Amino acid sequence: MDKNSDAAGAGRAELTHFDRAGRARMVDVSKKEDTFREAVARCEVIMRPETLRLIEAGGLAKGDVLDVARLAGIMGAKGTGHLIPLAHPIMLTGIEVYFQLLPPYAVEVEARVHTVGKTGVEMEALTAAAVAALTIYDMCKAVDRGMLVQNLRLISKTGGKSGEFRRENG
Repeated sequence: MDKNSDAAGAGRAELTHFDRAGRARMVDVSKKEDTFREAVARCEVIMRPETLRLIEAGGLAKGDVLDVARLAGIMGAKGTGHLIPLAHPIMLTGIEVYFQLLPPYAVEVEARVHTVGKTGVEMEALTAAAVAALTIYDMCKAVDRGMLVQNLRLISKTGGKSGEFRRENG
């Protein structure tokens, strides 16, 4: 793993959401330059093979699971500033949510979010992936309450002063 994939703060020595006295604060980004910023996040929903077959065949009474989950992911990204206390509300310029069926037992969720602004969209991408995965769970729980949502992670981010981050082995 490269130094940027360090779980203890991506190579940074300070936690920016705290002031010198240790109080929570929203980071002031007013003096930062607007740049193109993009983030990609992924997670997986693990389920019984029969559940995956129902999703693939469109055989659930609640409707097209992945279409509803895509809309939920988009809404999740847009609502991140209301869910994460110190996240900035951001004018997002694009949100894409993709699904890959991984037979026999998983759906991979990928969210790609971009903007032109003063702060990154990592939290928006992570929120989009998580909300889409939770929606899959909600839509399928009547047939499979044992599903797992796992491995939520940032895959990449571009833009801003900290530069580019790319996770090895996605």
